[in-house]
Amino acid sequence: MYTPDSPVHSQYLSAIDAIAPSTAVTLTKTPVRNALEIEATIEAVAREPNGGLMVLPEPFFPVHRKLIVELAARYNLPTIYPFRLFTDDGGLMSYSIDVVDLYRRAADYVDRILKGSLVADMPVQQPRKYELVINLKTAKTLGLEVPPSLLARADEVIE
Repeated sequence: MYTPDSPVHSQYLSAIDAIAPSTAVTLTKTPVRNALEIEATIEAVAREPNGGLMVLPEPFFPVHRKLIVELAARYNLPTIYPFRLFTDDGGLMSYSIDVVDLYRRAADYVDRILKGSLVADMPVQQPRKYELVINLKTAKTLGLEVPPSLLARADEVIE
């Protein structure tokens, strides 16, 4: 699920398209622009046998996270989310940047700017730390057994 008006969706979709042939998954890309389209998309995906949903990391989705998590639960749809806050709100799992790490690193930039460094001379930094969060309570509600190897890799398991 993605928002077609987002300037970053094409980057994510091209990466997904590149890996899709090597998996046994049928990929359906669904654009959404509002809450009604979110509901229709989740309902449609849930009707497919063995379906699952991946929510792309775009600013539109955290605004609607409670709706998305509630609909995924209502339709018993396993979903992976782009930010931890979805998992904290009851979503199945998230794999995302560690926002706290980004803020810590931003503090160094603020310090350098306040000491006179020019922003134009500072390198752009990519996230260095990612986190996998799994909500075992939600997995059990969905009737899913999370493999021990995945649980061992998780940065946090919500029970």
